[in-house]
Amino acid sequence: MTKPAKSERPRHPEKVNRPDNPIQRKPPWIRVKAPTSLVYQETRDLMRELKLNTVCEEAACPNIGECWEQKHATMMIMGDTCTRACAFCHIATGVPGQLDALEPENVAVAVAELGLAHVVITSVDRDDLDDGGAGHFAEVIRRIRENSPDTTIEILTPDFQKKDGAIETVVAARPDVFNHNLETVPRLYATVRPGARYFHSLRLLDQVKKIDPTIFTKSGLMAGLGEGKDEILQVMDDLRAADVDFLTIGQYLQPTVKHHAIDRFVTPDEFDAYRNAAYGKGFLMVSSSPLTRSSYHADSDFAEMRAAREAKLAKTS
Repeated sequence: MTKPAKSERPRHPEKVNRPDNPIQRKPPWIRVKAPTSLVYQETRDLMRELKLNTVCEEAACPNIGECWEQKHATMMIMGDTCTRACAFCHIATGVPGQLDALEPENVAVAVAELGLAHVVITSVDRDDLDDGGAGHFAEVIRRIRENSPDTTIEILTPDFQKKDGAIETVVAARPDVFNHNLETVPRLYATVRPGARYFHSLRLLDQVKKIDPTIFTKSGLMAGLGEGKDEILQVMDDLRAADVDFLTIGQYLQPTVKHHAIDRFVTPDEFDAYRNAAYGKGFLMVSSSPLTRSSYHADSDFAEMRAAREAKLAKTS
């Protein structure tokens, strides 16, 4: 049977276009300009030429114009179709195709041609694969290392739920940053992230650090889904107990009327308060603002986080 075009594939068939779930008008502090620059076009053309997907496009990231104008594209491996159906996510849900054996090399070529000092690689969930795609992640990391040995590599992975040995496989490839987003507070998992388990994701981050303490770990949360301040603070404590180094917090934006509704727009002052609280709890790096996303300013944030670790070690030595 012919696979339907991406735009025709259902994203969340269990949800309906309800008049009581409209997309709210964005406040002034969260509006961005449409991308128009020549460098943006060149970045897009390179992704098309190498047949690469980007989470920037697939997840409708509001920062795509700013990032692509700096040639900072976050590549999304293992296809454009996810086996999960999270209520917040704009990526298509369905039955994925086979892995592209040429993708690791194409990603490495893109990193070299873009001249990236730091690259973020993410993926769809691939519950259909025996290892969840861990081996593919590892191969992408290896090929980037071969082509661009000075580039630091950050990965944003699925939870590899029920995939024995997957985390060990990815850690053995030695990414510089291992990111896995908790996304929201435990109470909201059943509606926001129904295919995942909060404590499994937390254990994943803890396990990465236990296997290789030198790898930076990172996680992210969305605000505005209906969580309370105390719940966010408790998640911070849980992440610090797992020795996570870097926390991102950004505003949830509803992709379509079929997705989870926005509970409210969190103000910039509230994001500042979350940042201060997170630093007070011991994170090496915190990015907290309405437009913060996992890979937004990831290059400069990584440099700041590495410097913070070196300063911390210097004080204790």
